[in-house]
Amino acid sequence: MSDSIEQWRERVRAAAAADAPLNLRGGGTKAFYGRMPVGAVLDTRAHRGVVNYEPTELVVTVRAGTPLAELEALLAERNQVLAFEPPHFGEGATVGGCVAAGLSGPRRATAGAVRDFVLGVKILDGRGEVLSFGGEVMKNVAGYDVSRVIAGSLGTLGLILDVSLKVLPRPVAETTLRFELNEADAISRLNDWAAQPLPLSASAWHDGTLTLRLSGAETAVRAAERRLGGAALPAPVADAFWRGVREQDNEFFAPVATGAEDVLWRLSLPSSAAPLKLAGPQFIEWGGALRWLHCDAPAASIRERVASLGGHATAFRGGDGDGEIFQPLPAPLMAIHRRLKAAFDPAGIFNPGRLYQGL
Repeated sequence: MSDSIEQWRERVRAAAAADAPLNLRGGGTKAFYGRMPVGAVLDTRAHRGVVNYEPTELVVTVRAGTPLAELEALLAERNQVLAFEPPHFGEGATVGGCVAAGLSGPRRATAGAVRDFVLGVKILDGRGEVLSFGGEVMKNVAGYDVSRVIAGSLGTLGLILDVSLKVLPRPVAETTLRFELNEADAISRLNDWAAQPLPLSASAWHDGTLTLRLSGAETAVRAAERRLGGAALPAPVADAFWRGVREQDNEFFAPVATGAEDVLWRLSLPSSAAPLKLAGPQFIEWGGALRWLHCDAPAASIRERVASLGGHATAFRGGDGDGEIFQPLPAPLMAIHRRLKAAFDPAGIFNPGRLYQGL
């Protein structure tokens, strides 16, 4: 066991004994996400490096403090990728932060989410004990799949030490097409295409323009391109566009001057849901299932509208960091969250309140 882990074990036990919260933090590039962090910072970046990489088995195990860019560069050497296309939101992004945040990029709708690629984790729990779950193959779970519960938990259940991830080969061919469509027609077209054998890998609609990415075998991509039509983007332009979507550094995601504090809402909906009809600029991804909205309307009215369409709403950036960031949970689901928190972190010292108040 590394010196870092031994030091963290002692620090966790001392914090639990003193009822002193800890703010688990890697590169800090996603510190804006969730409710306001509290407690003394426990920096995880010293625990870094590749534990095991088997390109032929499509699996890699890395320490949580490993820079995400470093892992992606290693995979690129073998022409492999993290298929869920995780956002970095800054140069310091770590693998542990990627898993803890549970955020996926443009390819998520067709490839799967972060949790779908987490094969195993090693964590330090709130008692200072090192626990391992899952492994390095897909069929390795009997009972509750703790590895996937850790994904998206924002550090509230434990300090991630190591992660085993499934990786995939980089697509042989890719092309990006553009279509001039209004919101309703774009949503309808995307749902029609999703039901067809097309090599779709990403979509984005904004301000009357639908951008579609095709990825896969050369013959499949070229056949789909001929079938769908649209205007093909040059590869450098397409790559820059999708990177801007993933990293949210394109024009849409810049704060909007509304006269009040701008909030960027992340709205999860059925892909075929009708247009939102909420005031504010909108950006649609994942075939209609993810909709970003700049809006300064009351949170209750936004959540009411989204719920009426079968979805839920997260105040992704901006707004009150001490308020309800995520969709309030029904009492039975909150009870499950509380039991999980009590099982892994009985003293409640890990990122308290980061997901929900009192959790």
